[in-house]
Amino acid sequence: MPGHFEPLPGGGAAVALDDVEISIIRSLAVQLMEIIGPGPAEEAGGDPLAELFAEGPSEPPSDPVLRRLFPDAYVDPEGAPQAQEAEEQREHSAEFRRYTENDLRAGKRDNALAVIRSLDGLGPTGEGGAVLKLSPEESRRWLGALNDLRLAIGARLEITDEDDSDLLFHLPDEDPRKPMVMAYLWLGGLQETLVSTLLP
Repeated sequence: MPGHFEPLPGGGAAVALDDVEISIIRSLAVQLMEIIGPGPAEEAGGDPLAELFAEGPSEPPSDPVLRRLFPDAYVDPEGAPQAQEAEEQREHSAEFRRYTENDLRAGKRDNALAVIRSLDGLGPTGEGGAVLKLSPEESRRWLGALNDLRLAIGARLEITDEDDSDLLFHLPDEDPRKPMVMAYLWLGGLQETLVSTLLP
């Protein structure tokens, strides 16, 4: 079980984590919540009606991490469209973003918070770490959060496809990107094994 998720009888997953791994995942989840930012209700002093009636942004975020987490919905996969088509795509993307981004942000915040709470629920671990046991619902939240963490780290490392991550894997140890690359690869392994526990 060390370093990878295994299925639990009756559903859910378990993974053995040492104190350093727990600290890294928790820290990354907290940073992810900070990057995503508060929801409309928090910005309006906790008013739940503010969140219900708030419209999201219509422009894509300027931060590359947020652009990776909240990409435009309408993009031509074939490459650069004609000027008129590009303008239509921008309009459709802006409209889609306005009505969906707040909910997407809330879901990503909830997933990151679920990771933090489940790790905090482990209590003092001692020197050997602890075994984290997740219900099927918690497993899905973890899967979403792990995916978002990898997207965020990948954006910071400017990884656009798997070839980029393979090249980064061979960085010299003194390269300042090396710890982030190792975290990216490690989270990928956790994500992959967690997916396999959720498959029928």
